[in-house]
This record gives sequence, C-alpha cells and structure tokens, in this order.
Amino acid sequence: MAWTKYQLFLAGLMLVTGSINTLSAKWADNFMAEGCGGSKEHSFQHPFLQAVGMFLGEFSCLAAFYLLRCRAAGQSDSSVDPQQPFNPLLFLPPALCDMTGTSIMYVALNMTSASSFQMLRGAVIIFTGLFSVAFLGRRLLLSQWLGILTTIAGLVVVGLADLLSKHDSQHKLSEVITGDLLIIMAQIIVAIQMVLEEKFVYKHNVHPLRAVGTEGLFGFVILSLLLVPMYYIPAGSFSGNPRGTLEDALDAFCQVGRQPLIAMALLGNISSIAFFNFAGISVTKELSATTRMVLDSLRTVVIWALSLALGWEAFHALQILGFLILLMGTALYNGLHRPLLGRLSRGRPPAEESEQERLLGGTRTPINDTS
Repeated sequence: MAWTKYQLFLAGLMLVTGSINTLSAKWADNFMAEGCGGSKEHSFQHPFLQAVGMFLGEFSCLAAFYLLRCRAAGQSDSSVDPQQPFNPLLFLPPALCDMTGTSIMYVALNMTSASSFQMLRGAVIIFTGLFSVAFLGRRLLLSQWLGILTTIAGLVVVGLADLLSKHDSQHKLSEVITGDLLIIMAQIIVAIQMVLEEKFVYKHNVHPLRAVGTEGLFGFVILSLLLVPMYYIPAGSFSGNPRGTLEDALDAFCQVGRQPLIAMALLGNISSIAFFNFAGISVTKELSATTRMVLDSLRTVVIWALSLALGWEAFHALQILGFLILLMGTALYNGLHRPLLGRLSRGRPPAEESEQERLLGGTRTPINDTS
C-alpha cells in the first residue's frame, strides 16, 4: 500500500529530528568558549545540563497532548483520554531511570564519536530481552535469542572499530573505551525503564504524549534541583569544567553567552526531542512499529554520514560491518524477518493487522524513545 503524504511527512520528520537529537548534542560538545570569571577557553562539557534540556523537550509533549485533547473535545474521538484513572506517580520510577540513563549517555557522548554512540545504543535489545524474561515472565522466541546473540557480535565489532580507529587529542583511546562502556551501562538502565513502563504504565493505556510529557516533567524538576549539589561535588577526570565539579551550570550559561551558537545547538536538541517523540508515536500508529525500527536504523546511517562529512570522526570500514550486524540483530529481535519469510512461503504478503502493533501494549521501545 502506497504511503500518503501525511505518512511520508511523519517518516521524514522522525528521521530528521531523530538525527538532530544526537548531532546537535555533539555539535554543542565541540564548541570552545570562555567560562565565568575570565576562565580560559574550554570545551562545552555539561552533560547534566544538556539532559535537563532533553527533559524540557519531553515536557513540552504535555502541551501537545492537551492541544489534541482540546481539539477532540467536540468530537467523538476519545483517543487522547486515558481509559481508566491512573496515578501520575507511576511515571516516577521510569523517569528516574530515564534521568540516570540519559545523563550517563550525555557524559559518554563527550568521550566517543556520535556514530559509535548511536550504534552502541542497540545494546538495549540484549538487556530488555533478558529483563523481560526475568521480571515479566516472557518466553523469547528462537529468533529473539538469535537477535540478542547477533547484537552482542555487532557490539564487539563496533567496539573493535573504536579501538583500531585513529584518536585525536579530543578523544583519547582511554576516553573512547570509557565512553563506550558507559553507553552500554546506560542501556541496562534504559532496559529497566522499559520493563517498568510495560509492567506499571502500559496497562493503564495512557496516551503516549501524556506519558512522555509526565516523565519529562519529573525528569526536568528532579534533575534541575540536582544541579545545585552537583555544583559542589568534585568529579576529578570526569569533570569538563574549570572548577572540576560534577556539573557547573553557571559556567555553561557563561559559555553560552560568549558563544551564541551553543544556544542554537541546545535549542535544536530540545525542540528535536519533542518533535521526535511526536513523530515516533505517530509513525507507530499510522504505519507500524517495524517501520519505526527501520527509520531508527536509517537515523544511525544519517548520523554516521554527517559526522564523517563534518570531520568529527575518521572513516573505519569495521563500523560498516558492525552496523550491518547490529541491524541484523535488531531485525531478528523485532521479527522483521517474519514478513519476508511469509512472502517466500505463501507467495503473498501477510495480513496487515499482524504488522500493526498496539501503541502502548505491543511496542518494545520505551515510551520516550530518545535514542
């Protein structure tokens, strides 16, 4: 079936805004500017402040939800209303996981390349599968176990490519290894978030935009408050600010004042997060979760190609192999091979209903998928 113009728009919006998510964050990291008190030029390394901006973007999805509800108020469509009452505090545990995982990933992005960052996030499949067996009582299919094993092989290849790549003064080998390990560690936390969402949130049939916005609200408020103690906590080699603390928000604002392009990068990240979540939810609803997965894989290609074109990283052929293996693992885990086997065995496409998945009950991606 041919896509409508609206579906093409949603697919393009998801691809573009999803790519901007990572590229704008990496662009901000590459800037050098003076800080507060006349401190010398240094890199803009403020991962926790960037995470606050990410949650602000998610929080804005609440505004989109209430706009949709107002629009549907005079119509018979009740899809923007929850089918049963729910306690907003249900979103607090997954929001805490989201806050922790996102902060760790922004720290890791300072240490490694944007393409490796995006590819290594595929590790979430491994931990999601294992946690769903342990805590949700699921029984994984053989193809899903093969997908997990294939993903592990892909991660090894991508990590090997990072080890063999030429590293500049900005990304030393030790930092790249640490960054890659932090990304994989963060995927464990993201997998816990996904299990919590499925166990406690999905059953209440909360509208995805409301779910994203509520988690964004919790994350924004909590992490903003945590910026105060972070200003005084020493962080040693993990600190990217002159004071050597875990986060120095004042230094970040001073750098933004001296280099306005940093503000543009941060605003790009905040706005792209909001539009990406909206587009991802809409693609799953209008097309399928499989289409969303394919577009997400294309996003990795776009990020990698633009990073090479901008000179942010050097080309390494092993990354192509690693990406293809990761793509194969993701396809196996999500059942992308089944429609192909169905066509080969029956000579006709499977029923469209089998590919369409419930927006909150069938997808295995987190509610606020910022990957």
